[in-house]
Amino acid sequence: MRRSIRTIAAVGAMTAFALTLAGCSGAASTDSTDAAAADEITIAFVMGAEADPFFQAMKAGAEDEAAKLGVKLIWQGDPANYSAETQIPIVDAVLAQQPDGLVLIPTDPTALQASVSKAVAAGIPVVNVDTHVEDLSDVVSFITGDNADGGAKAADALATQIGYEDGGTYQVVVGLTSATATTNVSRLDGFTAQIEAEYPGIEIADVAYSESNPEKAATNVNNWLTRFPDLAGIFAIDGTNASGAAAALEAKGLEGTVGLVGYDAYPDNVAKIKSGVFTALVAQDPAAEARLAIQTLVEFIKTGETATEREVVIPNVVLDSSTTDADFAKYTYVATK
Repeated sequence: MRRSIRTIAAVGAMTAFALTLAGCSGAASTDSTDAAAADEITIAFVMGAEADPFFQAMKAGAEDEAAKLGVKLIWQGDPANYSAETQIPIVDAVLAQQPDGLVLIPTDPTALQASVSKAVAAGIPVVNVDTHVEDLSDVVSFITGDNADGGAKAADALATQIGYEDGGTYQVVVGLTSATATTNVSRLDGFTAQIEAEYPGIEIADVAYSESNPEKAATNVNNWLTRFPDLAGIFAIDGTNASGAAAALEAKGLEGTVGLVGYDAYPDNVAKIKSGVFTALVAQDPAAEARLAIQTLVEFIKTGETATEREVVIPNVVLDSSTTDADFAKYTYVATK
């Protein structure tokens, strides 16, 4: 483990010790409830757009693990906007509550770097989940799905759907939420690399951004259908883009005509695999990512160490028409109750 992480642990341990002493100052108390409250660990969890079913599934995992470990969970995020401008004030407000640890899903790797530094300076250890900041040297762990692999698998699925043949030419487009979110960047890189290596006849004609807004994603698709009348396929790089793209194709009666491969197993989108709107969806495991993040921080806060690797990559699963009902049930995102 790097020296910087040991430093976080030392500061965090001293902070916890000081808070314990402060809680015990004055007359001695034998109230077990007061003692339990003084020992309770508080974890803050700040994500992007809270309404996104991906983050709702992540919340379910975080809440389950927090309850299991007896941890107080502060769950915060902008209701709908996925942007650094809305996320930074939320992180500031959460840090003002002096949690024992912070799980952060940074909406921008550069803009949220200062937020990580601010937390570390306050003795609050940080885990990045899904996306990450540029400099991970002060982050305890980074937990994510295999994004480059997911992009490559999306390229394979889309090439199959459009009936790719050597010598043919095909136009496809890509819908993203952000130009800088590290998940989007890695998925696009994996998609692009696979096309260049295996499908040279496919041209990525355009990319567009939705800021995690399915209505904007649908507008992007409508614009593409006008600009590219021979459009062969769409890679919707995350769940909100997938929802918007599906809605746009259905509205024009183009489901199955324009190939659509998406990301994230939103319940509504999973149902649309069977109806032929989606060729495939690349599913992650957001609940598992959240559970591991909570486990890691609690272990680190208590011991100053963690068995979790510095970077954890959780495999993806591709859902398509051949997927069994059991696997659909297993990988479809389940929101918190």
